[in-house]
Parts: sequence; structure tokens; C-alpha cells
Amino acid sequence: MEFFKETLRALRESDPYEKGALVEQLYTNLKRNALVFDHDAPVETLDEPSYASIVTIVRPRDVPKRKHFDDAEGQGILLHAIAHIEYSAIDLALDSAYRFRRMPSDYYFDWIEVAFDEVRHFGMLDDLMRRVGVKYGDYPVHTALFDAGKKSGRDVLERMAVVPRYLEANGLDANPKIIRRLENYPSSPMIDAIIDALGVILEEEVSHVAKGDRWFKAVCEERGIDPDVYFEIVERYYPGLEKKNLQLNIEARRAAGFACDELKRMGAQKCE
Repeated sequence: MEFFKETLRALRESDPYEKGALVEQLYTNLKRNALVFDHDAPVETLDEPSYASIVTIVRPRDVPKRKHFDDAEGQGILLHAIAHIEYSAIDLALDSAYRFRRMPSDYYFDWIEVAFDEVRHFGMLDDLMRRVGVKYGDYPVHTALFDAGKKSGRDVLERMAVVPRYLEANGLDANPKIIRRLENYPSSPMIDAIIDALGVILEEEVSHVAKGDRWFKAVCEERGIDPDVYFEIVERYYPGLEKKNLQLNIEARRAAGFACDELKRMGAQKCE
């Protein structure tokens, strides 16, 4: 079996569970060294996300907003939004493995492992959605993560900066805020289950951001570039990073590889 062909197959699959099975097979075969790598195979461009055929796509501002989490509707909207992030993260990890050729073997293992984790995360959230009577596709979604992946698909340095080191790292900040909001509600089996799932996701996303940090810095070193280029790259995609007063998850970001100097440039008041 050829690695890039199988990765593209998983990337294109729209059914979440079939996609998950393909990712699991890919991960297993990779661990067994049962795949060959044809780095000269053409790299295909994906014009639309794999989920386009199974969901309704709208502008980000038109996605249903989660206001209250103490009923099935609010919980369903929340879970669906997070599940869409995890589905998108599966594809971003697969695309990072598929699109960039002649990287070290550890690079491909890292991103298939990330895809495998994201499949599990989606599965946890899908189980919870079904408990409140919701399935993936019941609410409209946006393509912001797919669009970011597409724009950063020209260069592995940009991809590592924009996706794991910026977008996924933002998730490290957002996740605890959602958990705190949920903790303000009276305890219930569903509230507690959502909190537990978000805790697992937060813990494992730290390692995903750390993988992005590792490869971002490795490419910087290979090219003789100062890692501070991160701010220049992200500024082109999301202007104002250094001007925002962000509520950063310092502990998680430090564990994922961010330096205090970087975090202070993002607005961190205290960092050790």
C-alpha cells in the first residue's frame, strides 16, 4: 500500500465513521512499516472539504450560537460545533501528512497519529450528541478551518504556524473557558460527560500543538530562519495577533512549546 494514496483516500471520505476506519487502518499500517512512500506522486488540490456532501455550509456568523447549556438543544449545538472542529482537525492532520513531501518519517507518523486522536475525539462527541438526539449534519457549519488549511497548503512552514501553532493553540485557550461555563450549571450526567470529554480533548490537544511546534521549529532551523517569523506568518492570515489582549492558557501553551517571550508578545502578563 502506498502512503500518500491511502492518506488521500481517508482525506476525501465524507462519512465520519468510514473516515475513522481508514485513519485507523493507515495508522496501524504505518506503525507496522507496511506502507511505501512515493514522494513523486502528484499532489492533488482539494477544492472543497470532505464534509461538503453531508452538511449545510454557511458563513461563520450564520452558524447557530450556543447560549445555554442546561437543555438538550443548547448541549446539542455546543457538541455539534465542537464535533465539527474535530472532524475538520482530522482532515487538517491528514492533509498535513499528504501535501508535504520528502519530510522525515517522524513527520508523517506524527500527523497520522494526530488524525487518529481526532477520530477518537469526534467519536466521543458523536456519542454525546446522540444522547441528546443530535447527529453530525443536523446543524449548519462553516469552512473556516478548511479555508485556513487550503491557504496554508503551499508551504509546510506556513501550515505548521497557522494550523497547530495558531488555530489549535487557540483551542487550548478556549476549551477551559467552556469547561468553566459548564461547571456553573448544576451537575448532571450529560453536563459531567461533556466536561470529561472536553478535559480529554484539552489534554491531548497539547501534544498536537507540540507536534506542530516541533516541526515549525525544525523547518525554521533547516532553512536558517528565526522562529519569530511565526508572528509575520500569522499576521498575514489573522492580523492583530500582537495587539490582542488574549486570555491565554499559559500552562498549556508552555507545555506545547511556546516560549514566554512569544506569549508576552501575545499579551501574557505573567509567564515563567
